[in-house]
Amino acid sequence: MRILAIETSCDESAVAVLDEQLGLLSHELWSQVELHRAYGGVVPELASRDHVRRLVPLLRTALGRAQTHPTQIDGISYTAGPGLVGALLTGAAFAQSLALGWKVPALGIHHLEAHLLAPLLETPAPPLPHVALLVSGGHTMLVDVRGIGDYRILGATRDDAAGEAFDKTAKLLGLPYPGGPQLARLAEGGREGAYRFPRPMLDRPGLEFSFSGLKTAVMQAVREAPLSEQGRADVARAVEDAIVATLSAKALRALESTGYAALVVAGGVGANRALRTRLTQQAALIGVQTFFPRLEFCTDNAAMVAVAGMYRLRAGEHAGRSIHVRARWPLDELRIPGSPVMP
Repeated sequence: MRILAIETSCDESAVAVLDEQLGLLSHELWSQVELHRAYGGVVPELASRDHVRRLVPLLRTALGRAQTHPTQIDGISYTAGPGLVGALLTGAAFAQSLALGWKVPALGIHHLEAHLLAPLLETPAPPLPHVALLVSGGHTMLVDVRGIGDYRILGATRDDAAGEAFDKTAKLLGLPYPGGPQLARLAEGGREGAYRFPRPMLDRPGLEFSFSGLKTAVMQAVREAPLSEQGRADVARAVEDAIVATLSAKALRALESTGYAALVVAGGVGANRALRTRLTQQAALIGVQTFFPRLEFCTDNAAMVAVAGMYRLRAGEHAGRSIHVRARWPLDELRIPGSPVMP
């Protein structure tokens, strides 16, 4: 089976071609960072319009680099949610139009499932079952991954996601959009212990997260007095330390509660170097192997959508010719590929 995948959930336009036997043949991505930087965040209408401009050139490039003719495509997968409705509709309409013209099945994919399956593009791939820490700008959760489509949420954030905490802190420090990566770079020059911010909800049992209190603490520290360049780096370091310590401690709790010997880290914040280092070291101490997607597959991309599409299209799923997307879509509503649809 050879799959074409399309990703347009937010501000990245992406197309990929995945072959069941040959692996990933191509993956193309256009980032809208420069488009939205002037506004300090993603403008949904602008995002949708840019997807319209970018998808056809990306498709041509992806097919060319994969040396694939449309007649060789067996199915199309696209992100159907969660995400920005206009952006999702753009990708869904494009995918369904191609599927109609090429006479192949199409299927909408859950964006978070795609992130969870991104490490399957790597060698070695993580074993099943495992614990997954899914952490991004919009989501922070621990997931019991028992199999493809068989997910149980162990704990999630009650308010801000970890990536959102990174971005909001970056904005307080006057860093340009996108703030998370900028904050991580600034933190490299920070002094350990110059500031200490709270580790939210570590003083109580359970696997839930909360980062709104951390954001408030940072806001107070920044407003107390003007910060020097070193002071800004110190704050950035302290914020990163607090978030990494919280995520790591909760992930270790989840591993202890499940007894699993494998941890997957997925989502945009999974690219954070300090988080990768700490989780790898601490997991190794308890005999747990840690799996990460390569850096380019931590953020939104079509390769991960292709992986999820491969499993589900191969199991016979398809969306018919309807165009349906969901801005909100709970992960635990997904079913196992190939299982009967419940009435």
